[in-house]
Amino acid sequence: MSKHLPEKPIFVIGPERSGTTLLMTMLGCHPRIAVPEVAWFYPRFHPYLATYGDLTKEANFRTLVEEMIFGLKTPFWGIAANPRTIVDEVLNLASDRSFAGIYAAILEWYTKHQNKPRWGEKTPYNLFFIEAILQDFPNAQFIYLLRDGRDASAEYLESAFGPTNIYTAATVWQLCQNAVKPWREKLPRSQWLDVKYEALVQQPEPILREVTDFLGEEYDVEMLNFHQSEIAQRRATTKDHKPLGHPVSDRYIGIYKELLSLRDQKIFAAIAGSELTELGYSVEVEPLHLSQKQKDLYEDLDGRIRAATLTAPEGHIVYESYNDWLRDQREARQRNGLGTNLQLPSLFTQGEFYEELITGQRAWQKWKSHFGVKRQYTTREVVL
Repeated sequence: MSKHLPEKPIFVIGPERSGTTLLMTMLGCHPRIAVPEVAWFYPRFHPYLATYGDLTKEANFRTLVEEMIFGLKTPFWGIAANPRTIVDEVLNLASDRSFAGIYAAILEWYTKHQNKPRWGEKTPYNLFFIEAILQDFPNAQFIYLLRDGRDASAEYLESAFGPTNIYTAATVWQLCQNAVKPWREKLPRSQWLDVKYEALVQQPEPILREVTDFLGEEYDVEMLNFHQSEIAQRRATTKDHKPLGHPVSDRYIGIYKELLSLRDQKIFAAIAGSELTELGYSVEVEPLHLSQKQKDLYEDLDGRIRAATLTAPEGHIVYESYNDWLRDQREARQRNGLGTNLQLPSLFTQGEFYEELITGQRAWQKWKSHFGVKRQYTTREVVL
């Protein structure tokens, strides 16, 4: 059921490692806007809603709510909530028994704890669910982070959760650009804003003023103190997000020139060079085109390494284990007759091959099974 909220919902989207977390924390420091940690609600739940059955039935709806709330990567978004009562608290805020109803309720629950009237949400791969988001929230506003794909890929390859070679990194970045292009052209300026990472870190105040103007909000200088926020300080304890603990910096512009080999730069140009130039970035090298056999090998190795490193330091085994548990629950419900006519691949316009990527899996089931990766549901490390 569509929700035309009086305070327009804000969605920060973009390829991972493109500055979405930076803008998330900046917006979260605005006195009127509450932006929690990533939720991954649309990627992890929306494609599979049929497996919950009729959501107007209280038991089915409660199952969905429990899995959404207890599946947050950061437990209860850092709020000291009572696990025994939180589901009922959120259910009482839901205007109706629908995905949009509970999505808005969970975010409103967060805003109440932040004493702010408006919510935003940052999940990078919400970019694949723009149509669904607009159906649920017709007056939603989208802020899309643009960054040189080579810099984003260089950081991706250094991270504990992304692609493990330049071919797969370039392919994912290209996939994201192509997914949003129709919406950039279709949506009015009142609903879509492109923000270049390079401009944001070089001229933070002018760009943030553009962002707040777009949102219909007053600029607030406190947004530049994002690095002092609880979310930024927490993330800064990890290798992948250490810069968030410091004031904004342009030192990460052009890092691909140091981190990517010349061959890697040529491969990126072959995969996504046209998207780079279309977005205003220059390509200085000749593309190096790969044979299908080489591409297949890159994909094979990427899958193997992703699975084998889930339990490495700062790996994502806890998050991955919960995603796998969610799959188990879906399959169990289908065996019991819920969603038996569901044809999952048709839900992904990018094709069945990308289903696990789009829904936030950090490794593919095929390779987790191959290596016998054991699940782990608890850790003392920061879970992101």
